[in-house]
Amino acid sequence: MKVLFVCLGNICRSPAAEGVFLHLLQQKGLTDSFQVDSAGTSSIHNGERADERMREHALKRGIELPSRARQFVSKDFERFDHIVVMDDSNFENCKKLVMHVEDIGKIIKMAAFCPESGQSEVPDPYYGGAAGFEKVMDMVTEGAENLLKKWGY
Repeated sequence: MKVLFVCLGNICRSPAAEGVFLHLLQQKGLTDSFQVDSAGTSSIHNGERADERMREHALKRGIELPSRARQFVSKDFERFDHIVVMDDSNFENCKKLVMHVEDIGKIIKMAAFCPESGQSEVPDPYYGGAAGFEKVMDMVTEGAENLLKKWGY
């Protein structure tokens, strides 16, 4: 199964989701069953590592964020089975790049798998403080666990 996590700049939320998902796959012995990546709907941070603050909050939980930022492109619909977006804006931006109408069904919202958060979007922590980064880590952890359950793992 091929899963792509998407946010705006690909330096906070989507690399956190990717890192958490990879960590869970490793814990469950499922790394060979999945291909995982992340991307941003903007190219502003292409080539950069995840935001240092996001990496710090992930490391507190024993999770590394190995990704480098890249932009989401329409070919990603061919490469991935699931496109997991962090907010409504990401959803709309990905939807604009759909080449085949059936690919819209590949786009799912991470917050839909985070019922404990009570939020409809994974909030962008970039301009906030430590609590925002912790909130993202909580949400993407809950979401990743629930996605695996949904897919039968």
